[in-house]
Amino acid sequence: MKILFTKTAFVMLGVVALLSSCSKKQQSEKTGIPYNDRTNGSYTKFRQTHPSPGPGLVPIEGGTFVLGGSADQDVTFDYNNVRKRVTIPSFYMDETEVSNQDWLDYLHWISVTFPQDHELYYDALPDTLVWRSPLSYNEPYVQNYLRHPAFQDYPVVGVSWDQAQDYCQWRTDRVNESILQQKGILASAKDNKGKAPAAAAGQTPFNTDMYENGQYRGAGIDGKKMLPDLSAGNTTGKGKSVRPVRLEDGILKQAYRLPTEAEWEYAALALAGNTQFENINDAKIYPWNGLGVRSPKKATRGMILANFKRGEGDNAGVGGSLNDKADITAPVRSYPPNDFGLYNMAGNVNEWVQDTYRQTSSDEVDDFNPFRGNEYTNKRLADPVKGIYAKDKYGHPIKDAATSRKKLTYAQLIASQGGAAPATTGGATVAGQPANANSAAPPLRSDLVGKPYDADQRGYNDTVNRVLYGTTTLAHDQSKVYKGGSWNDLAYWLNPATRRFMDEDESSAEVGFRCAMDLVGSPEIHPQGKPHFKVKSAKAFKAN
Repeated sequence: MKILFTKTAFVMLGVVALLSSCSKKQQSEKTGIPYNDRTNGSYTKFRQTHPSPGPGLVPIEGGTFVLGGSADQDVTFDYNNVRKRVTIPSFYMDETEVSNQDWLDYLHWISVTFPQDHELYYDALPDTLVWRSPLSYNEPYVQNYLRHPAFQDYPVVGVSWDQAQDYCQWRTDRVNESILQQKGILASAKDNKGKAPAAAAGQTPFNTDMYENGQYRGAGIDGKKMLPDLSAGNTTGKGKSVRPVRLEDGILKQAYRLPTEAEWEYAALALAGNTQFENINDAKIYPWNGLGVRSPKKATRGMILANFKRGEGDNAGVGGSLNDKADITAPVRSYPPNDFGLYNMAGNVNEWVQDTYRQTSSDEVDDFNPFRGNEYTNKRLADPVKGIYAKDKYGHPIKDAATSRKKLTYAQLIASQGGAAPATTGGATVAGQPANANSAAPPLRSDLVGKPYDADQRGYNDTVNRVLYGTTTLAHDQSKVYKGGSWNDLAYWLNPATRRFMDEDESSAEVGFRCAMDLVGSPEIHPQGKPHFKVKSAKAFKAN
């Protein structure tokens, strides 16, 4: 049984979130206070939704599987993949690898948005010199692979893990900006007579965090179809109160990011295609069924199912009958997709994942949503009292390492941001005044004192001595995992459980990436035709 997960299956769940505006007033189930009523302080309830995937993504229904379970043998004797049953929450993943055209879109935006910032553009360029080899004639790829139209649908390579992170941030902002412009909530260049909204308003470009914090507003930015604001203020000349989109509206997409190693392995195996009533009928060692790498179907029998190196000196097959139709990489939609609808989850290029490499990670990570690589951060506040974020010259919020494993008190938060702690006078808080006569900042709680907090969890529960990097180990906090096998790898590396690593600032002609996105709400992707307990809606409360 094969289940192809597509975006069309999400139509019924992908209704855009809007503020509830039913003629019959809804009331709080617990207090009886009416929702969405201008006369009672705009106590607001938003319509519950299950958002659709962002552009380029397909839904991946999560579940339990054995991490590392598809590896038949530890051929390399690395002992870095102990089998462990884990649960992966549902998420979204790119249908294909990020292509050269996708990256050129990114470069073009930088060149037109920051035309004088040559450093930013240069830092975003892939390293095309990864094609060079002392005893190989690869100069044509150095010159042509990224920019020539013949390669526009091929996966981008020469991109470091750090560059992939920057692309994910850029893509998040551009997708959310486009959504808001299409709905008329945000002004477009057309509204500003060909001028970008940020330029028209003299601001840095759109950033999702800044927008959600109310720091991307003004003439030339606010659209004509902003949402109604039930609270006071923000009144236009026509007497209509409007506001920008909030997270609660469900309109903005979650951030694009690299998939975790466990997510990537789960998505590559796509065991959902072999599952019926929680029974996995057939295991897999590749993203397709069977023990071999050739197609068993009549029309394509014998053809290789992925782009990889069959053996020494055999990257493409025999002239006149090229089996995998590729010598280096191939277009990102080459070869049959797996049962989740994902292309090239084996071969073509290896793919960066989010995880920091450790040999023993698979044995140590949690069994729910396993991941190693957390670096907890807080957004720096330019004005702690007003909650205004500090931003860099590109309009991104500045992030600092988190200072506590627990929520600070308000006074501690203000003090940690360099502001004066608020004092209390007769039960009222007076901002900008010292907390008491003797101290401008209240002390931290006793449970936080004497317990140094490290926001960097990449080496948590780890015995690797960072001082020995390059002497007895190559694993450190900048070592990032890549998976999947490439055009220049043997079939062993096509197994989703195999794992290798490289420093985050390095790149290769054999490594690319694809993005993922969190799925919020119910994890079930296809509820049709399955038994369910009825979920009762909240009863309407009627006051006497």
